[in-house]
Amino acid sequence: MRALAVLFALMTLAACQSPADDQPGRVGADADAHGCRASAGYRWCARTAQCERPWELAEAEGFEASEAGFTQFCAQDQSRLTY
Repeated sequence: MRALAVLFALMTLAACQSPADDQPGRVGADADAHGCRASAGYRWCARTAQCERPWELAEAEGFEASEAGFTQFCAQDQSRLTY
């Protein structure tokens, strides 16, 4: 009888575990449409036509290291920007 109770308890605990399918994706498997990996800090820049880390690009190109600075620098059509 004791063995049956232990078996029932183990089956109950096993039923409470989440299935493996509910686990999050692999680290680094977050590439966007351009292949940029946000988990590594990369974002697409239309001006340079490549994945860039905003803070590194800001330092190299001399613009403000902010969301607005990156967005303005990487705009597709530079002729429509106002400075």
